[in-house]
Amino acid sequence: MKRPVLLVIAHGSRDPRHAATVQALVRRAGALRPGLRVETAFLDFNLPSVPGVLDRLAADGVRDVVALPLLLTRAFHAKADIPAVLRQAPPSLRIRQAEVLGPSPLLIEAVERRLYEAGLTPGDKSATGVVLASAGSTDPEAIAVIAETARELRRTGWCSVRPAFASASLPRTEDAVRALRTDPGVRRVAVAPYVIAPGRLPDRIAAGAAEADVLADVLGPSPELAALLLERYDGAQAARRPVAHSA
Repeated sequence: MKRPVLLVIAHGSRDPRHAATVQALVRRAGALRPGLRVETAFLDFNLPSVPGVLDRLAADGVRDVVALPLLLTRAFHAKADIPAVLRQAPPSLRIRQAEVLGPSPLLIEAVERRLYEAGLTPGDKSATGVVLASAGSTDPEAIAVIAETARELRRTGWCSVRPAFASASLPRTEDAVRALRTDPGVRRVAVAPYVIAPGRLPDRIAAGAAEADVLADVLGPSPELAALLLERYDGAQAARRPVAHSA
């Protein structure tokens, strides 16, 4: 029995770094599972589009697809945009929508990897405050997940961790940096972008980190994210019902 195709669905961006980073992550995930067909599609701004890839898969005779939202939280895109576009897929395709990437311990590990790559060490944890800076959302569920992720990161031993947002929610990165300066025991402040790929909002996070001591990179094609894509793929095969097509 042929394995379902893994279709990774990213938001897309006018910034060319976004698509390049997404493609690098997807290639890394594919390399971990030889023989698995992995495709990438974008909701907006970039090609290939989701409908274009679905039409091509159907034309190739593919029958089963796991559609994986390349999103850290279950906000509007995961709840509305992606299901809507998947319902328009060719009727010959049986599609399962995987869970979004977060929350996951692998994401915490990826954040810490980027902090260490930026110059910190495990020995710095007890005196370092971290701003976990995400893109932001108006969805209360998404905001709650970011807050819980910040708490989970704090439990790994960092002196203090505060969430921040580049849009839609408060506080902003720069305000969280200043607030951390007042936390007891914090001798340095690091900003950890909780975003997958570069773009306008990650650039806003970087600008807000001007007064921080350390700025980590975006999560990008980290080995933890690549492994997480496959974890979500496997989970979708085991548990999810196929997406219902539009009449």
